[in-house]
Amino acid sequence: MNTLIRLALDRTPNTNHTGFYVALANGLYQEAGLDVDFISPDQDNYQIMPARRVAHGKCDLAITPSESIISYQTNGTPLMAVATVLARDISAIMTLKESGIERPRQLDGKVYASYGARYEEDIIRQLILNDEGRGQFVAHKTAWSSIWRSLLTREVDAAWFWLTWEGVRADIDGVDLNQFLFDDYEIPYSYNPILTARRDWAEQNADALRRFLAATSAGFRFAVKKPDEAARLLMKTANHPALADRNFVEQSQQMVSGYYLDGEGHWGFMHRGVWTSFVNWMIRNRMLTDRNGELILHMDAETLFTNEYLENMSVVIRL
Repeated sequence: MNTLIRLALDRTPNTNHTGFYVALANGLYQEAGLDVDFISPDQDNYQIMPARRVAHGKCDLAITPSESIISYQTNGTPLMAVATVLARDISAIMTLKESGIERPRQLDGKVYASYGARYEEDIIRQLILNDEGRGQFVAHKTAWSSIWRSLLTREVDAAWFWLTWEGVRADIDGVDLNQFLFDDYEIPYSYNPILTARRDWAEQNADALRRFLAATSAGFRFAVKKPDEAARLLMKTANHPALADRNFVEQSQQMVSGYYLDGEGHWGFMHRGVWTSFVNWMIRNRMLTDRNGELILHMDAETLFTNEYLENMSVVIRL
């Protein structure tokens, strides 16, 4: 009997997820003795975020940003990253060029479309401060499915998007954007998205997790070698309205495939320095507090992630 693994997606199926769907479509999970069930957040209209699902045992793995693990650990829930989906961050704060907002400091007094995530507004505030602004903006909680439209209709002035998704969509539709990258403003943002698990679940299901990661790694490597075919498999297997535009999906896939593997050709591996830099930056800017509201002045990055389940993969997966 195959082992069931329930994976909660962070957003509706998109090209960040291609390797998972390729592994499913090509039977790689089956070969590894696994049944994999994808949970898209729009199934319940984004009522339960993926980190909460995995924290409460409603799924086995979840795709989240790094901040989710940091947030849950400050509250005593032992989540950890077992792989990074992308080798480096490819998100940005975006504004319409026609808005005239060309630098983060010009976001003072403007409306930012908030996903409602912990630390999100702190990060945006620090982005503005690092550009010599006051860090004073209006956070407008917007339904996840409506955030892109709210930017286009000028309901909001800025939002946090993927260069490889909304950025590509804008290029195709002729929408001119300004893009504020975190690295350009001295914010050492961590890995996003990552694959998150409860520490106890990972330890109790180590063999199944290794097999899952080996099959998934093969799926992402396939996407690097054959991005157009991978895009086709994503569209067919996920069968989601967000993937209806083939030209858009293929262009996004071509772009994001360059971000799956690190400089040494590894998928999923995380570097301690990336985690340490981000956590220390958050601590210096007094963002981390415990469940009692007390400032956290130290957090060991080693507790936030592990490459253990990516090492010495014994499962041979065909591409």
